[in-house]
Amino acid sequence: MEVYTTKGGNPGTGPVLILAHGAGAPADSSFMIKLSESLAHQGVTTIRFEFPYMARRREDGKKRPPDRQPKLLDHYEQVIAEVMVGPLSDRPLFIGGKSMGGRMASLLAADPRLEGRFKGVVCFGYPFHPPGKVDRWRIDHFPEVWCPVLVVQGTRDLFGKPNEVSERVTSFKRLKLNWLEGGNHDFLPLAKQPESQEDLIQQAAESAASFMGTY
Repeated sequence: MEVYTTKGGNPGTGPVLILAHGAGAPADSSFMIKLSESLAHQGVTTIRFEFPYMARRREDGKKRPPDRQPKLLDHYEQVIAEVMVGPLSDRPLFIGGKSMGGRMASLLAADPRLEGRFKGVVCFGYPFHPPGKVDRWRIDHFPEVWCPVLVVQGTRDLFGKPNEVSERVTSFKRLKLNWLEGGNHDFLPLAKQPESQEDLIQQAAESAASFMGTY
């Protein structure tokens, strides 16, 4: 299993975040690299990996839809197990990801078998619902999560905007939301904003590092 490690913090210190990619872009996409580097500047070491369907695409160049959820979850669980016995095993462990990857991490946090294996979840651009389909929410598992979950979301994200999301998640005590003003699903701001995508990614990294630093 190929992984991409971006080291942050002093040796032997700082949290480790397993960071899964979204449905359409690989672990070494521009967004994933920028996010990992920004997290490293905040003292967070990231471990990126690819789900089986994305690894196959890398081998033959053919685009594929994501694997079914059980296969995605099983693969993510294998990555967690490997990290737990690897050289970073003595560091505080968190899991998360971009869009679909973050959703898979949050589902693992609702699995009682895994309780205690990681300290929390960080989701960057959570797919609360498919764009334009506000009748198909992906939040049923949140009442079951056993650890804190942070969602960093752009206010223009078509997968869940503030007015759609806030009223539906108030009862989820372990869920924390952090909104990036003007950001879309990839944290791209409006053209008229003074901030760049890099600025919003940096804000996301700072929010994530602060969250991880409290557990």
